[in-house]
Amino acid sequence: MRKLKWGLAGCGDIARKRVAPALRDIPEVDFRAVARARTGLAESFAREFGAAGWLARPEDLFADPGIDAVYIATPVNFHAPQTIAAARAGKHVLCEKPMALTVDECDRMIEVCRDSGVTFGIAYYRRFYPVLVRAKEILDSGEIGSPVFANVHAFEYYNPPPDNPRGWFLRKAESGGGPMFDFGCHRIEALLTLLGPAAEAKGVLSNAALHAREVEDTASAVIGFASGAQAVVTVSHAASEPRDTLDIFCTGGSIHIPSLNSGVMTVTTPGASRTEEHPPHPNFHLPLIEDFTRAVLDGRPPAVDGAAGREVNRLLALIYGT
Repeated sequence: MRKLKWGLAGCGDIARKRVAPALRDIPEVDFRAVARARTGLAESFAREFGAAGWLARPEDLFADPGIDAVYIATPVNFHAPQTIAAARAGKHVLCEKPMALTVDECDRMIEVCRDSGVTFGIAYYRRFYPVLVRAKEILDSGEIGSPVFANVHAFEYYNPPPDNPRGWFLRKAESGGGPMFDFGCHRIEALLTLLGPAAEAKGVLSNAALHAREVEDTASAVIGFASGAQAVVTVSHAASEPRDTLDIFCTGGSIHIPSLNSGVMTVTTPGASRTEEHPPHPNFHLPLIEDFTRAVLDGRPPAVDGAAGREVNRLLALIYGT
C-alpha cells in the first residue's frame, strides 16, 4: 500500500483530540514527526500517537526530506508564513481554518503552493459531515423547492483566564477575530457548499458580556447569495446555552438540523415530515485528512482547496469591515 509521509506542526488541543489520532489511524498515512518548541512535550506527544520523531521547529519539519505533507495546526497568524515555507520546501499542505488573517495572505498562499506544485487544502472538516452531504442532495434534487433563507446559531461559552494556553484566541493579532472568525467560518463554509456563491455579506459585532477582550464575544452576519437566498449566522462566546443549529427554509419545504455534530435532520414538506439520521465519523477530522491524503496519492485536488478557504476569508473581511 502506498503511504503518504506526514508531519504535524503544532500540538495543541485540536491536534491532540483529532488531527494526531487521524494521522495515526488512516492506513494510507505514515505519521513521521511532530514539531513543537518544547521538545520534551513534542517527544511525549509523538510517542503517544505513534509518530516516529519530533522536532523543535516547524522549519525543521519542512526541511525533512522524509516528509511528504504537513498539517499546519498553529495559531492563525502562523498559517500564511508556515504554509509558504512548507510549500517552498516541496511539502503538500493541509492548513487549519480559518485559512489566514487576510485575503491577501490567502492569495499569497495559493500562489506559492501553485508555483511549487504542491497540493493545498484547508481544514473545513464539516464538508464531510454526512448530514450536510445529505442536505445538499435534498436541496439539489428540488424536493423542497428553492432555498429562500437559512439561519445558523453557534453558541459556545468561552472566557479563559489570561494564562490559559488557548488564550491566543482572544488576541486579535494572533486569531484574526472572535467567534465569527474562529468557528463562524465553519458555518460560512457550510452555507457556501449548500447554497452556492455569495454575492454580499455584512456583519454586526459586539461585546455583549465579556468586555475585557480584544475581539468580539458575539456577532451576526447577513449573507446574500447569488441565487437570491439569504442567510443569517449568529455566533457567541457569551451565551450560556450551547447551540449549533442549521435551519434552511425553501419554497416547498424546509430542513432542520438541531445539532450539526449529531447528524439528526428533519425534512418537512406541506403535510409531511420525516427525520433522518446521518451521524459524523467519531473523529471529525479523519474524513478530511483521509480525503487530502488520497488526493495527493491520486494526483487530484482535495475536496476543500485553497480557493474554498479564500472565499470564506473574503466574506469574513466583509463581515468585519476590513
